[in-house]
Parts: sequence; C-alpha cells; structure tokens
Amino acid sequence: MRTIELPGGETVPTLGLGTWFMGESASQFVREVGAVRYALERGIRLIDTAEMYANGGAEDVVGAALAGFDAVPRDDVFIVSKVLPNHAHFDGVIEACERSLTRLGTDHIDLYLLHWRGAAPFQETLDAFETLRGSGKIRYFGVSNFDAADMDEWCACNGGSALATNQILYNLSRRGVEWDVLPECEKRGVPVMAYSPLEQGRLKGVPVLSQIAARYGVAPLQVALAWVLAQDNIIAIPKSVSHAHIDQNIEALDITLDAEDHAALDAAFPPPSGPSHLEML
Repeated sequence: MRTIELPGGETVPTLGLGTWFMGESASQFVREVGAVRYALERGIRLIDTAEMYANGGAEDVVGAALAGFDAVPRDDVFIVSKVLPNHAHFDGVIEACERSLTRLGTDHIDLYLLHWRGAAPFQETLDAFETLRGSGKIRYFGVSNFDAADMDEWCACNGGSALATNQILYNLSRRGVEWDVLPECEKRGVPVMAYSPLEQGRLKGVPVLSQIAARYGVAPLQVALAWVLAQDNIIAIPKSVSHAHIDQNIEALDITLDAEDHAALDAAFPPPSGPSHLEML
C-alpha cells in the first residue's frame, strides 16, 4: 500500500475507505460492518467517518467492525472522524468527540477534523482540539471543506499551523481546487484527503474512461480512481460496501496512466483556468 507523510512525520496510506451513507439502515448494518472488516482484511488501514454520517450511525458501523476483530489490531488502523460546525465551540467539540469515541469503541481518534466552516471562532475550535490532543483522545487534527482563504485564516490562529489535512471534494469532474486549494496545501506541507473521488459512481458512463479502461482491461471507475491516486499529495477515500468494488479500488493502485491517458482526461475534464467557489457535496 502506498503511503504519504503527515506534517508530523507519520505515514498513512494514500487509499482509505469512506463511510458516508453507511449506518442509515438497520437492514444494512451487518453488511456494512462486513464491508469495513473486508477492507481491513484486504490491507486498507485508513477509515474515514464523521458524526454527521447517519447521525453517528456510520461511526457505529466502524466501531462494530473493529470490536473483537482480532485480524487487525486497533492501533494498526488510522481512524478519521469529524465534528459538525454547530458543535465547534470549545465545549461542543469536547462533548462531540466523547460521543464519537463511544460510538467507535476506542479511546482515541487518530485524526479529528472540523467538517466545514461554521459560526464558531477558529481559535475556540483549535483550543478544543489541542485540549483533546493533550489528553490523548485525538492524535492529529485538521479541517474539511476549507478553501484557500479559510486555510490562511485557520493557520494564522495560535496552533493552527499544526493541521494535518484538508479533506475536500476532488475528482476528475471537480478540479476547481487545483487552482488555489491544492497549491495552498502543498505550500504548507498539508496532505489533501479527497472525498467522493469517484463522484459517487456518476463518472462510470463517461466515454473517455471506458476507452482508457478497455486498453488496460480494467473498469472505468478504476481509471478515475487511478487518476486521483496519481496526483501529488493526495489521499483518496472512496466509499464502498461491495467486496468487488473494494477489490477494484485497491487494484487501482497498480494502474499507471501514461501521458496519452492524462492528455485525454484533461481534454474531457479540463483543469481550471481561474479561481472558482469551493464545491461541496
């Protein structure tokens, strides 16, 4: 599994498993727990979740998957979770983290993010993150859905420069962040975590992806994921409950696109020619 270095020097995988939309249906709970465990068995070691996902239901899924799962020790798994903006005041962050820890069945979250910017002052959120880190309840902190100006403001706060990632929407059809957000993260040495790297499967029918996939004998969405994984400073976190799709995502790590492929993809999905509003899903 390829890795990337966090600002603190620790390495994490460039491919993880997302859990958005997990935990929403009791009838799917066992299947989703099985998917997380299957991903771990296949070598995935980064799991992304959030208190927002199914009102904590996705964290319940991850917690159940880790509970009693002797095949992969907890300390070998890098868990990412997020606090909602309406909980981002000091006491709200502390309380939200405690609830997430309970649902996850763990004594620490490896990386804890502010899910998007809200009304709470950044310094107050940061102070709470530092308190949680000091008590060992989180190991790193970061942000999500921040544009370049947000990052500048965050990093200007006391302790703000210690952020470990900015998790944003990034895929072939969402390249606006290449203009300013990705360069800002690169300048600060902050890895980007790309959510919805397959645009939630909506890229599947794009002709150029099918054409390139046919050349390599792979699936079109594997090409789309291989493109994201080929970018510098990127961690991709596609969500899947299908064992076959989890396998395909892992296999995408072995796909090397050539200059002709990249040119064809740039023609179909042009890079930005100027600044744009940060996109979110």
